[in-house]
Amino acid sequence: MRSVLTLLVGLFPAAFREQFGADVAEQVQADYDRARSLGRLKALGFWLVTAADLVRSALGERWNPSWVSNGSRSTQHDSGRWMMNGWTKDIRQAIRSLKRSPGFAVVTVGTLGLAIGANAGIFSVVDTILLDPLPFADVDRLVYVGATGPGSDLPDEFGVSSEFLVQYREESQLLEDVAGYADGTSTLRTEERTERVRMAFPTTSLFSTLAVAPVLGRLPTPEDDGRVALISHELWTTWFGADPSVVGRTYYVGGTDRTIIGVMGPDFWFPEREVVVWVPQVVRAEDVTPGRFGMRLVARMAPDVTPEMLAAELTRLALGLPERFGGSPGYARFIRENHRAVVRPLDEQLLGDVSGPLWVMLGSVGIVLLIACANVANLFIVRAERRRRALAVRTALGAGRAQLIRSLMSEALVVALLAGALAVLLAWVGVPIFLSAAPTDPWVAEIGVTPATLLFTLGASVLCTLLCGLLPAVRASVADLAALRDGARGSTRRRHWARDGLVVAQTALAVTLLIGSALLVRSFWALRNVDPGYDTEDLFTFQFAPAQDHLTDAPSWAAFHLRFMDRLRALPGVERVGIVENVPLDEGLDSGRYLTQETASIEDAALLRFTFSAGDYFGAMGIDVLRGRAFTRSDHVSELGNVIVSRATADLLWPGGNPMGRRIRNRDWGPEWETVVGVVEDVMQSSFRDRAEPLIYYPLVRHDPNPYPLSSPGYVVKTTRAEEIAPEIRALVREVAPEAPMYRTYSMEFLASRSMAQLSFTMLTLGIASVLAVILGAVGLFGVLSYVVAERTQEIGVRMALGAEAARVRRMVVLQGARVVVAGVLIGTFVAIGATRVLATLLFGVEPVDVATFAGMSATMVLVGLLASYLPARRASSVDPIRSLRES
Repeated sequence: MRSVLTLLVGLFPAAFREQFGADVAEQVQADYDRARSLGRLKALGFWLVTAADLVRSALGERWNPSWVSNGSRSTQHDSGRWMMNGWTKDIRQAIRSLKRSPGFAVVTVGTLGLAIGANAGIFSVVDTILLDPLPFADVDRLVYVGATGPGSDLPDEFGVSSEFLVQYREESQLLEDVAGYADGTSTLRTEERTERVRMAFPTTSLFSTLAVAPVLGRLPTPEDDGRVALISHELWTTWFGADPSVVGRTYYVGGTDRTIIGVMGPDFWFPEREVVVWVPQVVRAEDVTPGRFGMRLVARMAPDVTPEMLAAELTRLALGLPERFGGSPGYARFIRENHRAVVRPLDEQLLGDVSGPLWVMLGSVGIVLLIACANVANLFIVRAERRRRALAVRTALGAGRAQLIRSLMSEALVVALLAGALAVLLAWVGVPIFLSAAPTDPWVAEIGVTPATLLFTLGASVLCTLLCGLLPAVRASVADLAALRDGARGSTRRRHWARDGLVVAQTALAVTLLIGSALLVRSFWALRNVDPGYDTEDLFTFQFAPAQDHLTDAPSWAAFHLRFMDRLRALPGVERVGIVENVPLDEGLDSGRYLTQETASIEDAALLRFTFSAGDYFGAMGIDVLRGRAFTRSDHVSELGNVIVSRATADLLWPGGNPMGRRIRNRDWGPEWETVVGVVEDVMQSSFRDRAEPLIYYPLVRHDPNPYPLSSPGYVVKTTRAEEIAPEIRALVREVAPEAPMYRTYSMEFLASRSMAQLSFTMLTLGIASVLAVILGAVGLFGVLSYVVAERTQEIGVRMALGAEAARVRRMVVLQGARVVVAGVLIGTFVAIGATRVLATLLFGVEPVDVATFAGMSATMVLVGLLASYLPARRASSVDPIRSLRES
């Protein structure tokens, strides 16, 4: 127990000195310090010695601390050396034993290596993305702040308006700092290149809120007033060759000339990894227009403040907004009756879309590891039972239980460490292949086998040593001197419970994974068969943003884009061309409050989405025109004031009536009315999971005193050459707008696939885990029954000699396996009822507890179990009674 005392003196030095005295404490403290300086691998041996001592103590073999009594350092040293020599001897013996059983070694190492490798691979993904991914100080105090309006027609959650930022910044007692931010795509132009890049537009307080500073240059101040920008470390190295003199230069950034004042560190990103430029803005109380929701906030809470406390305070502070900033009566009523602040941890907000699936993946491969450990533990039990006579001899010669356990655990340790080495190789080779099926994301480039992955693999190997070896070792260490008698077999019934129990556990875990993967497959199939309201085949989309002096107003922009569409139609293979401001599955939509001539009050304006379209957009996308007509060329070159509405808009504004010729207007754009000239089918804008929202389509020139210039629309090209037409279109763009980058080049099939990538990737992972689990479960059952048949050969021979038919023998073995499988399926079904609720956010068109799926997967597992049972049963029925009796 000296190693246990060594551990205790390190953890509780004062208590140890009081109990044992200063001299003993100093000696043990020296051991503890030496263990800490061993390094990870040698320290692992030290902790294994500690675990062995704990096992010895639990078995009742009390340690006699003679070295404590006489204070002899040489005795102390000899005791430690004897313990380590004992482990070394047993490990060498384990290696020789495994060499004599290459089949056993290959199966156990391969099984564990595959399972640990899968866990190491998924861990490398989780470690990169979820475990401490935010490079900010005191990240637990950083929160996202938004809003919700239960009882209103606003979305379930949305951003705030700038007056909220001002009020929170000046009045909150629970915040240390707060900042607003937005992000989008805009143009960056230098001497050598021009591209559309991802930019963020935060308030100047963002950097103090996050407690970050640039590695080069300075942070923005309110006096900069939006005339400066900071760039990412990646942009600095790739665009500017890591030239320090870039600080102070002026470039075209986000629509105007701005001066670069700083370069952020290589680990900094916010709010997305794609963002490479930050353009600080200033929000002043006197410039606020209340009610323009959409701004997102990030805040740093004061110490000891919880999100719940902060949400309550911010909800209360918002009540004073109408009095301070004004606004419409509807705005005041919303603040008073509906508004509630939303506060959640920042890491949850930024990683929320990926965290759930990743934990599901890690959990699924963790289940596979448990199944593999159960399988290998069963093999160790069988191996130990075959060595009962040898163990009985060692017991008779005076070997204690601790020595037997250490001997048997040494084999498990060697197998687990070899499996860990194999797992590292599999992870190193497999992770890049696995990630090739992952959703396109900047995170993916950073994922690989890291030191953290190696440490995780080592820990998993040690865990497998305990899971695979401890139960078989403890069972086999029980003295069974009856095994020394010739032909003694012991009680098979007593020894079967552990093997059967492990198979039950394997089956239960495999059923859980099968049900989960089947639910995801059904969800994926349901999504694939959703009608989004448009086609996804043979469609190419792109954007570009010309910046030419003559493009000064909406009519000039409209004329430019109409002429360019004409040139696109002339390309070989192009059938139709259209324009839309927000390409479905790629960009979100703006919203506004709309009135009809029948609306009773301005406060009753409906919240609707809107976009702009032109050309043959509806025809190219396959969006049906249900009533009226699509836009014509004349709609885009003059302010006719015509609009097209979706089916949902027509049903909402004029239920049961004819929308043709009706008039609507945006409450915030002025008094001009637009006339409905067509009704088109609803479309799913953001993803196939969303319901279609009411939508209004404007022409390129809007009927307004200040027409809206559509500077960077999305082009939709219908062509059978969607995967290869990009170079020709890029050349055409260079002809008409050499200063404008062409970007966001996708096929609609790619966008559709990307929208389902998270589900399909999770489904793939869980499916692979399920297949492995079923195979391991079936192999485990097959192995157990095969051993039972071999163990009961004499009994079966006697039965057949007495007249038992082969069919009856087969039925006996199959029923034995069936009992184990059915027990595992029943337990696994109940486990799955709770476990599948974790998948609720990923499922679509199917409930977490779907009776058909549960029944189908349970039946599948039973059939697999019966097949695994039948093969040993056939072997049992082919036993030669005379030969078995002669060999007994």
